[in-house]
Amino acid sequence: MGALLIMILAFAGYLLMYKLYGKYVGNKIFKISDDNTAPAVEFEDGTDFVPTKKEVIFGHHFTSIAGTGPIVGPAIAIIWGWVPALLWVFIGSIMMGAVHDFGSLLISMRNKGKSISEYTALYLSSRTRLVIFFVIFIEIWIIVSIFGLVMAVLFKMFPGTVLPVWLEIPIAMYVGYVVYKKGANITTWSIIGVVTMYVTVVIGAFVPIHVGGMFGLSSIGVWSIILLIYAFFASVLPVTALLQPRDFLNSHQLIVAMALMSLGVLVAAFGGNLNIVAPAVQATPAAAPPMWPFLFVTIACGAISGWHSLVSSGTSARQVRKETDSLFVGYGSMLMEGALATLVIIAVAAGIGMGYTLKDGTVLTGIPAWTHHYASWAAAKGLGSKVGAFVIGSANMIETLGIPNHIAQVIMGVFVVSFAGTTLDTATRIQRYILTETFPKAFGNKYVSTSVVIILALALIFSSGANGKGALNLWPLFGATNQTLAGLALIIISVFLKTRGGLKWLISAIPAAFMIVVSFWALWLNQINFMNKGNVLLSVINLLIMLSVVWIVFEAIRRFVNIDSLDYDPETGAVKSYE
Repeated sequence: MGALLIMILAFAGYLLMYKLYGKYVGNKIFKISDDNTAPAVEFEDGTDFVPTKKEVIFGHHFTSIAGTGPIVGPAIAIIWGWVPALLWVFIGSIMMGAVHDFGSLLISMRNKGKSISEYTALYLSSRTRLVIFFVIFIEIWIIVSIFGLVMAVLFKMFPGTVLPVWLEIPIAMYVGYVVYKKGANITTWSIIGVVTMYVTVVIGAFVPIHVGGMFGLSSIGVWSIILLIYAFFASVLPVTALLQPRDFLNSHQLIVAMALMSLGVLVAAFGGNLNIVAPAVQATPAAAPPMWPFLFVTIACGAISGWHSLVSSGTSARQVRKETDSLFVGYGSMLMEGALATLVIIAVAAGIGMGYTLKDGTVLTGIPAWTHHYASWAAAKGLGSKVGAFVIGSANMIETLGIPNHIAQVIMGVFVVSFAGTTLDTATRIQRYILTETFPKAFGNKYVSTSVVIILALALIFSSGANGKGALNLWPLFGATNQTLAGLALIIISVFLKTRGGLKWLISAIPAAFMIVVSFWALWLNQINFMNKGNVLLSVINLLIMLSVVWIVFEAIRRFVNIDSLDYDPETGAVKSYE
């Protein structure tokens, strides 16, 4: 099957399934209604609860859930073949990921904008509150810590991205100011903002910025400190000051980048230069873990990701202005991410074969280009390798449009780094919310709670010394933990749907069972690996996560068979009080 046909069929499939399955889920299963007042309206405070147009909140939500996930996951999972990667992205995003994201968003909206840790306690029992908090805290701690490293590595790989990425901030803040404070036309200023951003991208291609180490710290350590200082202010500022306008402009940047990639696929395919060079299926690549269950852990964002439930309930639920907007924001964003992951698969399965330059200047094309990059699991799994495969493949396709390859690489580099930045500041804000909700007396002040989030992240980052790579110590926990959280979120959605009567709960319970099985399987295999290597820290944390899963599943089953003991509103499914 050619790359162009894959793209056309996938995109058409996403549009069709949004119209058919998505609207069925929203209108018939969850019964969305604007008669239910949204938390953004009920608790509007101008800082966290802000009713927002669906187009704007779509931009924030999408760029927050995407991050680098739908890029790095498919870019490494392609080692098992493009067919299993594509099938998981397409089926997973429609039947699991979109239901997960939308359901998490709507349940939060029905329960005063509470985060998933809070409404888990409402729907299961107060006993689960700290258990789910532990799983979520570990995940976000890793995310906030690792993205300093991620962005620092990307700045080093693509120095032309430094200038445009940092200039995005004042551009976004000014657009937000003239739109929110001066009442300027949002469409006009969105266009101005995006055009200005792309001007900085071209400038960045010719003005690369290199930042070395200083004060005894590595360049990664220096960047991590700078980025976390930024994340502090991004977390405490009103969402309309930076978070919304930046993410809104980034979503436009995404649309432009995806349009360029799509046109590149079209032109390259008709020119005969774009052929799939990756194997259809490669079940046992050199030194790789087994495809089952690790395919479903490696590709998270793009198919289904527990991180999305945190964004849905942590920030988006406090900004969606009415329930009918929630389907477009929650379900639609996930399908858009599936479309992005599809383009990534095409870039690393076909685009990379258009030209791959080795360090000695040798240029490989076709199957040898793919084979060299994906020679083994060890060669393909590093961050630089994963992102590099995507950027090279995408730039090759975009070059067919007449855009010089070095500028195309900066465009795609900025695209990746910008997503990493939105994940960093959103994760910091969500961790602040969760600390405040769980321990309101200690962390009720947003400056105190955000400071704790930043200090803990820095402590992990520098736990390995001045090189700033300490977050890598916990990174092996992330994949399975993230997908475990996705399974747990689907369980809570199933309990919520059980309150609606009938068999509606099956629409989330079947995906929940699948995700819990494959995630727990991956946790178990990881546990064996950590113990064999004598890694006590990872063994203990991983074991605690496994026990947390067992606890929450047990509580969910108990609640499920005794749903009538739950004090809930029969009209909305919202919980009135704890058990």
